[in-house]
Amino acid sequence: MKLRDFLIGVATGLAAAVIIKEASEKVSPYVPAGQVLEKIKKEFKKDAPIDGSWIYMKTDNFTNGFMTIPVYRGGISRMNEGEMQTFEFAADARSGVVVELTEV
Repeated sequence: MKLRDFLIGVATGLAAAVIIKEASEKVSPYVPAGQVLEKIKKEFKKDAPIDGSWIYMKTDNFTNGFMTIPVYRGGISRMNEGEMQTFEFAADARSGVVVELTEV
């Protein structure tokens, strides 16, 4: 096999990988659930250390009376002044913005 043929094959493979990556990002308009959870944890850590967190990886529909949007549901627990606090949240799957936060 000639070096030229090998390099053409490598270049073709890299180009195909880039195209597939870009296409797959356009197919799923949602922010990855892990990124949403990390963003929310970062905000909670500003007030107190976090003991645990979770997030459902599949989207759920959230209705606020006017519109329905896809959301990730999850929760965070933390110790605050010696008491355990547990929160559940719903975050917009497209932007990662928290649309509902309740203390359980």
